Amino acid sequence: MNCNGRLVDLSKPKLMGILNLTPDSFSDGGKFNNEKNALKQAENLLKNGATFIDIGAQSTRPNAEYLKADEEIRRIGNVISLIKKEFPESLISLDTFYADVVKFGFDEGIDLVNDISAGQFDSELLSVVSKTGLPYILMHINPSYESMHEKIKFDDIILSINRFFSEKLLELNHKGIKDIILDPGFGFGKTVDDQYKIIDEFEYIGFGKYPILAGISKKSFIYKPLGKQPNEVEKETLDLHLKLIEKGAKIIRLHNPETLKL
Repeated sequence: MNCNGRLVDLSKPKLMGILNLTPDSFSDGGKFNNEKNALKQAENLLKNGATFIDIGAQSTRPNAEYLKADEEIRRIGNVISLIKKEFPESLISLDTFYADVVKFGFDEGIDLVNDISAGQFDSELLSVVSKTGLPYILMHINPSYESMHEKIKFDDIILSINRFFSEKLLELNHKGIKDIILDPGFGFGKTVDDQYKIIDEFEYIGFGKYPILAGISKKSFIYKPLGKQPNEVEKETLDLHLKLIEKGAKIIRLHNPETLKL
């Protein structure tokens, strides 16, 4: 995978550490939304094994505040360029569904785009990603921001995800986006049972050509059925992470990379 001129070997799984620049994230909101704390957390993620740092300025949990692109840019500020200056070996993923934020992030030095919307929330996003030449994370999700958390009754969740990917990959390839990572979209519009089915049948997702990312860290389908809080399911999450890696996951997106030694 070509990350802004740097080749990344995904033959062995890699970790993507989460850096939330939000005051309202469900797990760590407000901890890292200033430059000093963001830099410290970036250092912590890298020291504990993260290859990628995934920076997001908008929470996408249910009932979160909806932000426009200019507010995301304001929240990000100089964080990307500061991390790049302090940790030039870092690879930065930008978690956004806005074309203007991708443009800003590209100028600041990002290495890949993590878009939860599959290009559905901003009609200009995929064209901008194509112009940057950056790798793109394609996630399975409902078709609009308003519906992204609506639980859908799938006859076969794996078949539905693969059909979605097949249609979207045609669009991405047509636009010239070449380096693509697939994400089945844990936590977005899926029942608890369906999400465990995705884990159980993870090896059947995708088409053997694209690396798959799994983002289950602190998701409610793990902790809520157990009557626990997001920070109380480290062992359960570790077991699921190991299972996902065994079934072919190439990138694990998580809050605490120190819990998973690869």
